[in-house]
Amino acid sequence: MNIVMPLIILVVLKTALIKKVDIVSAFCEGARENLITAFELCPTLILLMTAIGMFTSSGASDGLSSLLEPLTSFLGFPSECTALMLVRPISGSGSLAVLENILSSNPADSFASRTACVMMGATETTLYTIAIYFAAVSVKPQIRVFISSFSADFAGLLFASIITKIYFG
Repeated sequence: MNIVMPLIILVVLKTALIKKVDIVSAFCEGARENLITAFELCPTLILLMTAIGMFTSSGASDGLSSLLEPLTSFLGFPSECTALMLVRPISGSGSLAVLENILSSNPADSFASRTACVMMGATETTLYTIAIYFAAVSVKPQIRVFISSFSADFAGLLFASIITKIYFG
């Protein structure tokens, strides 16, 4: 396995030599274009990080968790995972912090811990991904992008609990 990366590099170098491509110029051009893209994404990232910080710090996440607890309990969803359900679509690092909190306050083999881990693998940081991808191509996302993305997240969250019950029940 340690030979895979050197082989890939060798193939790239050999292909560049055969096609007579100036590797240094191509690399520098690609790096320059990516730096421009990263610079253009900064306002979107700053806005998104500020909104996420405000959502979690203001207690809105905790308040929504409390409001949704009767519904999630009815669906058989662990109440400990409600905060993760709310934070996961908007923040990867925030959801990791919530996951760490769930894992530190529940045994590793508990239903809540297992469901939280399945949720992390079954869902995406939807708002972050949409914001970055569409900002990178300078296109305004249409509502159907949000509907389909959140539908997929909802399915992942719902089935995380069901799958955990089936496999670890």
